Amino acid sequence: MGRDKAALVYEGRPQLDRAFGLLAAYVARCFVSLREDQKADVLRRAYPGIADRSEALGPAAGLLAAHEHYPDVAWLVLACDLPLLDATTLEALIQARRDGYAAIAYRSEYDGLPEPFCTIWAPEALEMLRHQVAAGSVGPRQALIDGVTSLLSLPAPGALDNINTPEERRHAANRLARRQEMTCHE
Repeated sequence: MGRDKAALVYEGRPQLDRAFGLLAAYVARCFVSLREDQKADVLRRAYPGIADRSEALGPAAGLLAAHEHYPDVAWLVLACDLPLLDATTLEALIQARRDGYAAIAYRSEYDGLPEPFCTIWAPEALEMLRHQVAAGSVGPRQALIDGVTSLLSLPAPGALDNINTPEERRHAANRLARRQEMTCHE
């Protein structure tokens, strides 16, 4: 994208603000995962944060840092580049949580594999991720594949489309505008 995806504005707000507000409505406490170089960022400073321990781990670092801070809780995790995510999709994920599963995740519309960044990670799933990282595998998706994960179909097609290019951003902004128009006309 060439820019900080968390700072991209959708529906008049930075995506980080949109995602945080959506998530905060469903959890007791909400945090932003931070790399070392993001701690002083003006946008991110407005939110409670948990700093990653190692940038070499990529997104797994944020999951493991959260688990280290609060090892006995499940984490509802969202990526910062999901501007089409809506409350219905998030609620369906939360409602699907059941005993016996280490994680609840959506099945990717593109490859059928678990989407690791709109997922509920129970402590046992994060422990599996920790062990995999210690063994040299840093992909959170693999921990979901190897673990006891409940995979769901998306209730709203495209809700987990991540935005990585200017063209995808324009497409997402258009979809959000149409969604807003439909809401205003109902």
